[in-house]
Amino acid sequence: MSNEIKRIGVGARMSEAVCYNGIVWLAGQIGNPGDSVEAQTRTCLAEVDRILAEAGTDKTRILSVQIWLADISTFDDMNKVWDTWVPAGHTPSRATGEAKLATPDYKVEIIVTAALK
Repeated sequence: MSNEIKRIGVGARMSEAVCYNGIVWLAGQIGNPGDSVEAQTRTCLAEVDRILAEAGTDKTRILSVQIWLADISTFDDMNKVWDTWVPAGHTPSRATGEAKLATPDYKVEIIVTAALK
């Protein structure tokens, strides 16, 4: 394992991901403002796939997920997308809660921690 810190998608305020000591932490992923919770969830998960690939890992290595919904009543709609995306036998630990997100147009934010390969 490396003691080196690798940052992916470095910006002025945050990085898309940070890799250290065999772990990658992703920033919260959001969808397109105004889209349905299902569409935003698909967009979030596509971004998770892209960033994990750039880090050198994939969704079978996800350790933990936090999901924030602007409205907890959309839990089942979000899970319809999640359940088709998450690989059978590789479900991570997960917490889902309701939170006021950055703007009212955001319906879901997904935060992932994964092991590197």
